[in-house]
Amino acid sequence: MQETLNYINENKQRFVDELFELLRIPSISADPAYKDDVLKCADVVAAHLKNAGADNVEVCQTKGYPIVFGEKILDKSLPTVLVYGHYDVQPADPLELWTKPPFEPYIEKTELHPEGAIFARGSADDKGQFFMHLKAFEAMMKTNALPCNVKFILEGEEEVGSVSLGDWVSENKEKLTCDCILISDTHIYSNEQPTVTTGLRGLSYVEVEVEGPNRDLHSGLYGGAVPNPIHVLSRMIANLIDENGHITIDGFYDNVETVSDADRADMNKLKDNPEEFKKSIGLSNIEGEKGYTTLERTSIRPTLDCNGIWGGYTGEGAKTVIPSKAFAKISMRLVPYQTPQEITEKFTKYFEKIAPDTVKIKVTPHHGGMPYVLPTDTKEFAAAKQAMESAFGKEVLPYRGGGSIPITAMFEQVLGAKSVLMGFGLDSDAIHSPNEHYGLFNFYKGIESIPLFFENYSK
Repeated sequence: MQETLNYINENKQRFVDELFELLRIPSISADPAYKDDVLKCADVVAAHLKNAGADNVEVCQTKGYPIVFGEKILDKSLPTVLVYGHYDVQPADPLELWTKPPFEPYIEKTELHPEGAIFARGSADDKGQFFMHLKAFEAMMKTNALPCNVKFILEGEEEVGSVSLGDWVSENKEKLTCDCILISDTHIYSNEQPTVTTGLRGLSYVEVEVEGPNRDLHSGLYGGAVPNPIHVLSRMIANLIDENGHITIDGFYDNVETVSDADRADMNKLKDNPEEFKKSIGLSNIEGEKGYTTLERTSIRPTLDCNGIWGGYTGEGAKTVIPSKAFAKISMRLVPYQTPQEITEKFTKYFEKIAPDTVKIKVTPHHGGMPYVLPTDTKEFAAAKQAMESAFGKEVLPYRGGGSIPITAMFEQVLGAKSVLMGFGLDSDAIHSPNEHYGLFNFYKGIESIPLFFENYSK
């Protein structure tokens, strides 16, 4: 393994240069205008995978964007690790808030990244992270140190809900047979306190519509006599959470996992620092569900958030109208034993219940996903923990993340394998936001840790 680590150290600059080439491709899956770029990115990823030493590399067609597959089977009697990642990225808007163009990567030192960070859309989510696996695999192949079989699936639709992945995995179940799945699309608690993500929340995402009058009305002629859908919708959304941060939807907490006091104590070993948390996002104070720490609120408790609200006139200047309709998008993060189907149904019934009879209500479900937990007493967790402790030279703790990766539950259901969430980003990396970045320290630590995971897991 030392030869592998030496190879990595000797090729660090080339690895970054190659990542830059990948980051220059605007593979935005949500915008059809970038279709050619997404397809080009799939071909470039396939070429990197082949050059690293993978066999049977394919750009597999789906109903949407292609999935890149490759493998290296040394011996069918050895364990097989399936590596998952995604090459599509979020839209870069608003462009004016980027310091430099989002698809022209550059390195800059920051307070958190004194060694420098790579600034570009996709640097942390997920090109920089899945590229670590390609370079770690290359290093193991070049030094004859690959200890087990490996397969890769790299998709192009994660940022739009992985709409084609489920069907493709089910159709290729035999091809994807594996013993565990390795994913780097999460973050660690900090560079000083590395962690392995052991849980992710699920998701229920809906769009709501409130309709009042049959057309936009003149606010002078009708104001004060008719319901304003924006006012009604605002009151309804405000009533979804009470003064204690508790979600008021009937039955919302019926199936919520009860986390033991011992597990909560272990979780809070991560030394939640409210002052640093507030400072990092520019707030003078924070709020949340009463009786829980910030770490618990963002991981083991379900949430409800309004992600966007609109209606009426929002253009330049003034237009005095009472809008006919108002809209909002609402996301609910779920914890173990809640399901998106259950929560979407309960939300819909409750939203209709609290609506006044002066308006009509429509709830449209969008994508959702199941929560996921990797127990800490598994060989998968042990292999990741030991690998990262060797690379970082520090104790590694378990950490439940607040985000959602719906495919983890699907992988376990279809392939019967646990997913190891061994990400290396930081929550300050500004993923999905302007000036997304990924620390060089984190990029290199990931490449060093992955071969150690393979070695530990194989043993």
